Amino acid sequence: MRGSRKHYQIFITLLLIIIGLFTSFPLILAFINSFKSNGELLSNVLSLPSKLYFDNYIRSLEKMSYFRSLGNTVFLAVLAVFFMALFSSLAGWKMCRTKTRLSKFLFAMFVFSMLIPFSSIMIPLYKVVLALGIKNSLVGLALIYAGLGESMAIFIYYGFVKGIPIEMEEAAAIDGCNSLQTFFLVVFPMLKATTATVCITNMLWVWNDFLLPLIIISDNKKYTLLLSTNTLFGQYSSDWTAILSALILAALPAILLYVIFQKNIMKGIADGAVKG
Repeated sequence: MRGSRKHYQIFITLLLIIIGLFTSFPLILAFINSFKSNGELLSNVLSLPSKLYFDNYIRSLEKMSYFRSLGNTVFLAVLAVFFMALFSSLAGWKMCRTKTRLSKFLFAMFVFSMLIPFSSIMIPLYKVVLALGIKNSLVGLALIYAGLGESMAIFIYYGFVKGIPIEMEEAAAIDGCNSLQTFFLVVFPMLKATTATVCITNMLWVWNDFLLPLIIISDNKKYTLLLSTNTLFGQYSSDWTAILSALILAALPAILLYVIFQKNIMKGIADGAVKG
């Protein structure tokens, strides 16, 4: 039995390694080719570089105004995630604790909205953006991201709040806390794992999104990393080595963020599943 179990574990480990390599193969290939010359890249994509061309990264940093785009992306992601976590945690807690038909209906509407594809609301959303005068506004774009991500975040918070004993909130009310004090002093500190999950997953979404900034932002001084990378594509020719270098530079911060906080993400998902 021990031998068969050991063989089974080895098989699962090898299978997971193969799946991991298959999943990360495009990123690995992009990283390898980012050090090639354009001629070498076009002649053989799968070969290793004969010489490392670090000039590709220097050229990418200059062409895409990397540090300015990085600052725009960080500002956008942090602000969007802040709004999302704040409003969705409050809404999820309130709807969970308010046992009325209206509360159940609102929660059902939030869950139902997760089924609506973005392409179906893209044109109406753009008209709303023009009407509100928030085109080319990173703050306005952050609010849009927060609104689009609220449904899933509320669903996650709602499931976790159900597992928190309501007696703790009643005790806080007896001690003189109002509703907001009860939430921020008692409930919210117990939502750390869930908040970490919501923040990190949505930050990765905002960081890697291309379509929504393309629709809202047209001022190149407010471009995100992916919009700046898109400027490297020409109508008749493209600098592919610089493009691959730019993609690696754009993806690197998000990859590091996920690697650092992956335990928090897994813990938040597991806790939410158990509590819900």
